[in-house]
Amino acid sequence: MAAVRRTMAERVAIRSRAVTIAGLAVLVLLAWAYLFLGAAMPAMPGMDATPGFAAIAIMWWVMMFAMMIPSAAPTILLYAQVHRHSDGLETSPPTAAFLAGYLACWLAFSVIAAGLQSSLLPSATMAVVGRDAAAALFIASGLYQLSPLKDACLSRCRSPGSFLSRHYRPGPSGAFRLGLLHGTYCVGCCWLLMALLFAGGVMNLIWVAGLTLLVAAEKLLPGGRWLARLAGVGMILWGAALLLI
Repeated sequence: MAAVRRTMAERVAIRSRAVTIAGLAVLVLLAWAYLFLGAAMPAMPGMDATPGFAAIAIMWWVMMFAMMIPSAAPTILLYAQVHRHSDGLETSPPTAAFLAGYLACWLAFSVIAAGLQSSLLPSATMAVVGRDAAAALFIASGLYQLSPLKDACLSRCRSPGSFLSRHYRPGPSGAFRLGLLHGTYCVGCCWLLMALLFAGGVMNLIWVAGLTLLVAAEKLLPGGRWLARLAGVGMILWGAALLLI
């Protein structure tokens, strides 16, 4: 009987994992659909082309959904697995609380980014800094890619097992706290990469997709740490070229 119960619980766990993967996939697809519609929709005649602060903040936050959840998904799924081993297969993991904590960090970032954009922006779909400022952003981002702080944050993101074993707490409040902490490391790892959207275009989908792939490669590929450093050197050279050409 115990073996039957365990088998049923394992089936529930497998279904729960599938539901989590499907939910994350739907969330990412909806976020990308929002970005595609926003980038493709022209301003209507007679309407103010400059959106309000709340709309800009929501745009940034949804953009973070699209860009960051793919690289965070392995940690979210591993959290659910750790929870089942710690609290039993019969207990549903509070994955939503973990995700809410993670996204809360990016909401804080989005509010700051929206404030900067509101003070600088001519249009939600255009670069919002000039050539010299863009060069400075590239150089600053490149230097940060090579910094110990970037490497420390990236190491936490690249080692979810070690992170979870060290900081795991049971229950929804523990899950939210854990998501908040993981999100803090993630923001620390990627905030200047996201700031490059001010140079390339806040709603430029090529830039958004390129940065999404870079973030995922840094966190998930075996040589991600070296890739981050190589990207940093490239950003410094790009910024220098903008200043000199």
